[in-house]
Amino acid sequence: MSDASSEQKVPRDAANWAAAISHLGAVDAPAEALNLNVTGKRVTSPVQGFGKLWQKTYKVTMTGSEVSPSELIALWKREFGSFWPKGSSFYGGALTGIQPGDVALLNVSLAGPMQLSTGILVLYADDESFTFMTPEGHMFAAWITFSSYAKNDETVVQIQVLLRAGDPLYEIGMAFGGHRKEDHFWESTLRNLAERVGASDVSVSTVATCLDKKRQWANARNIKHNAAIRSGLYTMAHPFRRRKARKAAAAGV
Repeated sequence: MSDASSEQKVPRDAANWAAAISHLGAVDAPAEALNLNVTGKRVTSPVQGFGKLWQKTYKVTMTGSEVSPSELIALWKREFGSFWPKGSSFYGGALTGIQPGDVALLNVSLAGPMQLSTGILVLYADDESFTFMTPEGHMFAAWITFSSYAKNDETVVQIQVLLRAGDPLYEIGMAFGGHRKEDHFWESTLRNLAERVGASDVSVSTVATCLDKKRQWANARNIKHNAAIRSGLYTMAHPFRRRKARKAAAAGV
């Protein structure tokens, strides 16, 4: 009787959710992936962010393509990073596709040779959607949901982001081009995805709504985890690390 009762209390979609964790664990990624700001970090939601609260929705109809919503999501999970604009890399889910609980590394191109090292946790994934959460130090404290559905016999694809800038420095960056760059990133991703499935007359709609203009000053201390600062310092120290490696090699260490 108690066993049956316990089974009834388990949500039907329990397998689609990541297990509760406090900190991100080690990431299985190739040697070229830079992991400075993921392992050991907590995951964050907009509740833990600093800046204004935004909801952004990017949407495109796959006109001319016969791909179904579930087929498109399966493809997206399998080849997620391949649809990103050039200069940014996603390391995760290469063999099994995106699964609940997966942790992936993101190396995002910023200025010149600098790469922002950050990552994501797959919070939820099913046949028609999947959701990411961001770690401490990421540009945003956010939930990012990727989904697909049918409308008027056509497949629609959508990315919806609920976010706050992670700290005061990121909030300043958002005001001076950050929003525009973020919009371009996801709009380009959707265009690349549409091209992959043979869609025609691709037009991405973008709707941005500020849900809360207040900044959460109690979270200003998030700046101590800022991944851009840490990544920048790592990039500037590269010549010194290379020189040290050469000396060690010459000494036969």
